Amino acid sequence: MGPSLGLFINVSKCELFGHGDLSSFPPEMKVSRVPNLEILGAPIGDPIFCAKFLAQKRADAAKLLSQLAEVGAEDPQVAFLLLRQCAAFCKLVHLARSTPPSYVADGLALFDKDVRQCFSECTALDTSDIDWMQAQLSLSRGGLGLRSLSCHSVAAYLASLSSSGFGKSFSLHLSESIVLFNELVPAADSITEELLATSNLRQHLCLAKLHEDQQFRQLFDLSSPAHRARLLSVSSRHAASWLTVIPSPGLNLHLEPNEFQVAIKWWLGWTHALTCKHGGDVVLRHNSLRDVFVESCHRACLGGQVEVGSGLGLDRLHSRPADVLVNNWHLGKPAAFDLTITSRLTQSL
Repeated sequence: MGPSLGLFINVSKCELFGHGDLSSFPPEMKVSRVPNLEILGAPIGDPIFCAKFLAQKRADAAKLLSQLAEVGAEDPQVAFLLLRQCAAFCKLVHLARSTPPSYVADGLALFDKDVRQCFSECTALDTSDIDWMQAQLSLSRGGLGLRSLSCHSVAAYLASLSSSGFGKSFSLHLSESIVLFNELVPAADSITEELLATSNLRQHLCLAKLHEDQQFRQLFDLSSPAHRARLLSVSSRHAASWLTVIPSPGLNLHLEPNEFQVAIKWWLGWTHALTCKHGGDVVLRHNSLRDVFVESCHRACLGGQVEVGSGLGLDRLHSRPADVLVNNWHLGKPAAFDLTITSRLTQSL
């Protein structure tokens, strides 16, 4: 049909990969008979070739990660957003989907360490293994969306292979990958070749969800009752929306470096400052909240005074000072407000 429409293949730009007799193809085609090659950014060959290919990709990604660390010194919120959306999981997921997991497992684990180091430099946080376990969960499960390539590569490869159809040449890789996947999930969620071929589990998201559910259960089991409550809170619907906002100072959607770092700490369970009653942190938080409330009253033209006698009791001279006294709250009558800093993670209020 092509020639009849005036469309012809430019054979000089075509490359032929194969073995055996290729004489039936136009001689102008470039022929490659090497056992190891790259097609569309994916390595095709033996384990050593694939490992070297990944090592080069990791070296290239390291340049971007180092630049993000420099950005993080000035604006950790921007650096984190770029890391999650442009430089972490998405950077090598194509390779994970097209290469047998056993060929690239070690290289992907090293890349995960590079991402962890970059995150630490961007946010000035030295994360523990438990912290990083949570950070590798998706946002909907209370994580930071920095998913592990070494953990998800099996699901990615199985989904890609099963979606393209099983061939005899891939049967060994398929069997190995199924065994690796079943080691990552409970027995109830184990899969077989027949199940992959007949269900929607061939989709990457379905397989990844089974694995991530197991990761969340492991993290939940390792956590204290207070942190279990926190995990349920941060994994609730829309709880992670603030992590997806594009920073915009003009729209008041930008956090200062210290604000973003504190928010990330709380998200990962560094809640001591919220529950400790020693030192001046509680007083500082109380005063900050009080000042915000007073500013809101002024903007609403209600007025507001800080730490003055309420004058609402019988003994006005010795009445207890109000944190905020609003003289014109409702129908010309004043109102006294007392603010208290609490945390749902403490044993008692």
